[in-house]
Amino acid sequence: MPAKFHFFTGDDEYLVEHVARDYFDDISKDASGDFAKEIIDATATKIETAEEALNLFVSATQTLSLLGDKKYVWFRGMNWLATDSQLGKSEGGKLILERLIRTLELTNPEEVKIVISAFPANGTRKETKWLVKYGSGTVINAAKDPAIIDKMINDECRKLGVSLDIHARHELVEKLDGNARMILSELDKLACFCGKEGGTITFEMISTLVPNFGEGNFFEPVEVFFTRNLEKALDALHRFFFNDPNAGRALLSALQNKNRLILQLRAAKDAMSRNNKFGSSERDIENAASEYRSYFGENTAKNSFNVFSQNPFYVKKIGTSAKHFTLKELINIQFSLVDCFSAMLDRPNEQEAIFREMFVRCLSSVPPGA
Repeated sequence: MPAKFHFFTGDDEYLVEHVARDYFDDISKDASGDFAKEIIDATATKIETAEEALNLFVSATQTLSLLGDKKYVWFRGMNWLATDSQLGKSEGGKLILERLIRTLELTNPEEVKIVISAFPANGTRKETKWLVKYGSGTVINAAKDPAIIDKMINDECRKLGVSLDIHARHELVEKLDGNARMILSELDKLACFCGKEGGTITFEMISTLVPNFGEGNFFEPVEVFFTRNLEKALDALHRFFFNDPNAGRALLSALQNKNRLILQLRAAKDAMSRNNKFGSSERDIENAASEYRSYFGENTAKNSFNVFSQNPFYVKKIGTSAKHFTLKELINIQFSLVDCFSAMLDRPNEQEAIFREMFVRCLSSVPPGA
């Protein structure tokens, strides 16, 4: 039996709305005119507003289109499933949700197609569980399912008439910390830069034109550090502290997380290679994963203590960084980061100088294979 409606929720409001809109546009493309489609704003902070939205929804689902054809209704941006809001946890809010569920149970999917998008939504609520179960629910978690972001990027590039290779794609997502709204905004800007004829958005264009966002604020100094280019690393460090002279702890954490991953992969690859040559191809990564993944436990959630829980492309990129350092040097970097933390406790107003000392100490030696 087909689902009577389709329910969308997830961890990113903009992405939830984007995916729900794509789905609604797709199922309603054969609608007999705009009168057969209705989009109802379900966002509310008061009982009265929620009741008004629900009344419009009930009316829309019970009224056929002018030509008697199938009706398409999108109940958009429902925020009644949050339990940290007055509406979400009130008795009135619970009664409204019960009425919504009763309405959905009586809906005939042959006459009306319904899409519901909700954010935020507490997944432990019985109402949320019911909507997911009976609404052919889609719970969007971009961190666990990067294919959702990939599809969004592909669709947007197709609309803009540009292309984006896998290296540029990864750079874009990482610099913008996976923020869906910012990714689409920057794609639009990059497409304008390419011109009316379109073209290819390159890795270099993204590195130059796309600003860092969220955790991406640490992106430049961390990335350049692990290329082992001391001059560029010091320049990036100066720009970082120019914007925020007291951001040393955040940078320290970002450096330590990445070094921890590189160290794991370097150790695994060294253990597999008798001649001490470091490969970073996808086959090399797969071989290392099949050999050592079991030592990291059964938890496959993404974390910096398990290099094989990362995105495969990112692991390949880490492998490239690892070629610049020996295992001993990576261990020494970890100790140097600990020394940085101690130094910041003693000299809290000299954070840039402390990191400069660490950068020079760790990057001045001759790299392996030079």
